[in-house]
Amino acid sequence: MQDIDKEPAATAESAASDSRAAPETMPSLEELLKAAELKAEEHHDAWLRAKAEGENIRRRAQEDIAKAGKFAAEKFAGEMLAVKDSLEAALANQNQEFETLKAGVELTLKQLNAAFERSSVAEINPLEEKFDPHKHQAISQVEADGEPNRVINVLQKGYALHDRILRPALVIVAKAKVSGGGTPAA
Repeated sequence: MQDIDKEPAATAESAASDSRAAPETMPSLEELLKAAELKAEEHHDAWLRAKAEGENIRRRAQEDIAKAGKFAAEKFAGEMLAVKDSLEAALANQNQEFETLKAGVELTLKQLNAAFERSSVAEINPLEEKFDPHKHQAISQVEADGEPNRVINVLQKGYALHDRILRPALVIVAKAKVSGGGTPAA
């Protein structure tokens, strides 16, 4: 029986020596490789997800830009519907007196001007202003009294959307009168 009693003591000693040796042992190369492969797979999955998210953001941004371009005039077009309705109503009424027709056209013009104002479309009417080639298109120059290079007649008003010129004003510009010697007067 003594032999049997020695075995448990020997087993306890070997277990104690194993527990002391466990903290000192390094993980095997296979374990390190497996851990590195798992970490690499996690990083690859995260990269794929980030790449897919980036593609989704890019695609959504392109769709938003396309929609913005396609429907940029939606608000303004909605404003123009009331103007069109008023013009059609005026044309539909065959038995109008001139004054009634004129009042209707004036009201329609007010609707149009209000729509322009809400959409930031500004009229360019540069009568008696200094000629500005960025806002005006000179059709001709004529001799006139007063300061040269000023707008003396507006043939067609111009329009701007915010600060961008939609259409320059067509104008006639003053030039200095020529005195008898063929040179401009001072």
